[in-house]
Amino acid sequence: MRQARRERRGNTRKGIWMLKLSKRQVQKYLHRSYAAVDGLWFVKTEEKIGFRKALEIDKEVWKVMGKIQARALKEFAGKSGAKDCFETKLQLDGFKFRSKKLKGGGFEIRIKSCPWRETLIKSGRKKYAERIGSAICASEFPVWTREFGGELSETGFELISRICGGGKNCVFKFNASNEKNIR
Repeated sequence: MRQARRERRGNTRKGIWMLKLSKRQVQKYLHRSYAAVDGLWFVKTEEKIGFRKALEIDKEVWKVMGKIQARALKEFAGKSGAKDCFETKLQLDGFKFRSKKLKGGGFEIRIKSCPWRETLIKSGRKKYAERIGSAICASEFPVWTREFGGELSETGFELISRICGGGKNCVFKFNASNEKNIR
């Protein structure tokens, strides 16, 4: 990664400097902050009220976060549909995955590597990965089916397998609501 340069930016008072960062550096900074605040929030909440209650609250947070992310990507997407938007979300979050269209509409995502699980392992919290992963994925991803209502069946999200549950891959299936073509 290239070194950031110092340059005078924004407030031009003498002595105020800001690093000139590449787009990639800004993305990395924001992504690292986003991931860190999620983990810190959970740990600090867990310390105050316990793991079970922290996980209940976290599930509710990720239902709203999923809605925010789906709506933002839908707005940016133009004519792209649910599949393109969900793939973009996974790429931005650092997942390694493959996807495929399903006959009759809908799509399947097969995740090979989950950055959230890897963070739990690195932080010595692997024992919680299965409980956290099953709760959050089952809460966050069905929101996408509701946000892409005419395209995906509202009840059409299936969590087929999870790495944190012992599977080789996470497999998510999003079923189409009708014969519409999924992009």
